[in-house]
Amino acid sequence: MPHPVTSQNSKRAAVRKALDRHKVYITAQRFSGGTYEARVLVDDEVYWVDELRLSQLQSGISPSELELVPAGDD
Repeated sequence: MPHPVTSQNSKRAAVRKALDRHKVYITAQRFSGGTYEARVLVDDEVYWVDELRLSQLQSGISPSELELVPAGDD
């Protein structure tokens, strides 16, 4: 049986990790020619991304790590 302190520490670590991860807001989606794109807002910047990049952003990878370029004014 896990020790209560160990259990509490792991729960706190999970919460800390979730709070440190950036928030990804999907502001628009479009489907064209069988491809999917989402317009997302991350850390006050807007990006157009495909499904793979969206998944990577949602898992906690930063836009700079993915070398994303902010979208211009639409």
